[in-house]
Amino acid sequence: MHPYRVLANNLSRSSENRIHDDSVARRYGFAGALVPGVEVYAYMMHLPVARWGREFLERGAATCRFVSPVYDGEEVEVIASEKDSALAIEAHCRGAVCATGTATLPSKLPAFADFARAAPPAKEARPEASAASLPVGGPLASFPFETNQELAGEYLRSVRESDPIYSNEKLIHPGMLLRMCNRALLESVRLGPWIHVGSEVQNLSLARVGDTLAARGKVTANYERKGHRFVEFDALVLAGERPVASVQHVAIYQPRQRASA
Repeated sequence: MHPYRVLANNLSRSSENRIHDDSVARRYGFAGALVPGVEVYAYMMHLPVARWGREFLERGAATCRFVSPVYDGEEVEVIASEKDSALAIEAHCRGAVCATGTATLPSKLPAFADFARAAPPAKEARPEASAASLPVGGPLASFPFETNQELAGEYLRSVRESDPIYSNEKLIHPGMLLRMCNRALLESVRLGPWIHVGSEVQNLSLARVGDTLAARGKVTANYERKGHRFVEFDALVLAGERPVASVQHVAIYQPRQRASA
């Protein structure tokens, strides 16, 4: 497939997650603020949608793993090779691989988990993220997020998406769906700087402009590795009560700081 090139854009400069702030990110050893992983995933999904179109948004599956930071304004080149009806995807910046992934188009939808409804706490009542507040089996949930044409269009412009399928058919971009998993985490606990590590996504149906999105899920792992604290969770993204994506999400919720920080 022809490579896809896009200028990375840090959509989260003013977010609560200060890993997207230059000064804070440098304390953790980065050259500057990180472009969110969900946006790198958005860039990567351009090629599967170019390959399979609407069908991929309805029932495609994808993985993404972020291996090095992407910084604001950098050119990201996404390449994909097809073998045995699957795409192997890489995102490159600064002459190196910054993310890897795969995409497939299953012939039928696999089984997926549903989760009990859970209301997230009020913002000021969120517990601090820890092994105690993110126990294995513990629930996660986001507040409902109402989409509209203005928000959907702004997201397409912000991720520099050039495929007309979204605006022509009034569809929600897969990057916006994966953002709902981040919301389920950050609206359930109080986080300091944190980092999205990777995801496995199974699309289940089309999300359309005007849908009210929400995510609910369950923590599946919480552990320490090389000084970082990780959380893994399964999530279901819904448009109203209709499932639109099943996701396995991995994040570092307490990154290790540099010794000199």
